[in-house]
Amino acid sequence: MAKPKTFFVCNECGAESPQWFGKCPACGTYNSLEEQISIQSSVDVPSRGGVSGWQSTQGNGKSHAKPAKARASLTFNQITDRQIARWESGYGELDRVLGGGVVPGSMVLIGGDPGIGKSTLLLQVSNQLAQKYRILYVTGEESGQQVKLRASRLGVSKPLSMVNEEKVTVVDTTISIDPDSIGADLYVLPETDLEEILREIDSLKPNVAVIDSIQTVFFPALTSAPGSVAQVRECTAALMKVAKHEDITMLIVGHVTKEGAIAGPKVLEHLVDTVLYFEGDRFASHRLLRTVKNRFGATHEIGIFEMVTDGLREVSNPSELFLGNRDDPAPGTAIVVACEGTRPIVVELQALVSPTSYPSPRRAGTGVDYNRLVQILAVLEKRVGIPMSKLDSYVASAGGLNVEEPAVDLGIAIAIVASFRDRIVDPGTVLIGEVGLGGQVRSVSQMELRLKEAAKLGFKRAIVPKGQKFPDLDIEILPVAKVIDAIIAAIPHQELTADDLEPDED
Repeated sequence: MAKPKTFFVCNECGAESPQWFGKCPACGTYNSLEEQISIQSSVDVPSRGGVSGWQSTQGNGKSHAKPAKARASLTFNQITDRQIARWESGYGELDRVLGGGVVPGSMVLIGGDPGIGKSTLLLQVSNQLAQKYRILYVTGEESGQQVKLRASRLGVSKPLSMVNEEKVTVVDTTISIDPDSIGADLYVLPETDLEEILREIDSLKPNVAVIDSIQTVFFPALTSAPGSVAQVRECTAALMKVAKHEDITMLIVGHVTKEGAIAGPKVLEHLVDTVLYFEGDRFASHRLLRTVKNRFGATHEIGIFEMVTDGLREVSNPSELFLGNRDDPAPGTAIVVACEGTRPIVVELQALVSPTSYPSPRRAGTGVDYNRLVQILAVLEKRVGIPMSKLDSYVASAGGLNVEEPAVDLGIAIAIVASFRDRIVDPGTVLIGEVGLGGQVRSVSQMELRLKEAAKLGFKRAIVPKGQKFPDLDIEILPVAKVIDAIIAAIPHQELTADDLEPDED
């Protein structure tokens, strides 16, 4: 009898190793490798070239076997078409990142930092969906009383149904019941045992099940602790099987590591249909819901919410949130139009340039890509002649929004030059374009969407790359080919007055 093969799996990142190490070679975590036995398949796979192969050949190599016949596979013509009917979640920003709404039978994974608002968002969405569908909210981190208290604070008008092992009891909240939500079904199950959760799903048969969170759910047959690689993988696979077989939508909360990635094995993100990241600065009130994987829609879409006293509120016009005061412009500011997926957002960039007191100047960027910032500074020194090697440079985006796409390069360059010259860029001008190493302004994608957003907000001019086609809008288009041409067009010439010609007291 052959000796079973063993391998070692890291509990933190899921990396496999043929031998044990005290430190994981992939993620560097100590004492995280666990031994597992490789399961050999009992199915005898026939050899293609042998006598018992898929087809036998004789003589000149021509096959005399019967024509091949499919057993379970289908052609595209044999697969019936089914129109996907999406459900409105009650929040347009969430429907946007999901591709138009909630898809029945899909599995959505939502990750984010602790306290960012994942549970708040899912409880509010569950309350909205419960007006038409049956919802099961499984909480493994909070008790039923804690969920009730948070629901009362968020203004959930429907009384929550607390599910226990014996019976279903209705707990009235202090909020008055809305007559339009009498038929709502929202059930709460404080449980971490996977078998109990699956039993409750089979009994209640909800349309949507919320798992908060997957790292707290455990399968009793496994000896590893909850949150380990094996537990997360097996629990997610079991929930995925139920979701696809019973056509139940699963909304799963996932914890993140200190690096910002979703904790557990990478297979967790491969199993689910959609992966959403909930982002935000703890010093700011707005939250960004970003999609990084979506089998039913486009990726890199964002939804913007604002955290208020009664929960999360949608931001209908995000450009106003990331746009500064246009009535009182300051030197060193420029307006750009960034695109997140198919959503254009007008953002104000601020720059500060000052002589350095150190041997090497400081560079700092908030909300912009640091490598692109250093590259733009080098282009300004080489192609424009500004001595950036002797100046400290600081660039930030208003509102803390991360704008790392190349289309904002021209806005960064103009803001830096305006701060260096202490000039004010025309507040009615937006800048769109990528800056090349040769000082040229290169074309960018989705130009029509960007210009429509700028025209909608009342901007009068747009400095864009030369050579692109532009729509007929109520906005003046200024095509430029070089950065120096954009600087001349964006920063108006300062006329000298008689007071400027008089000598100073010094």
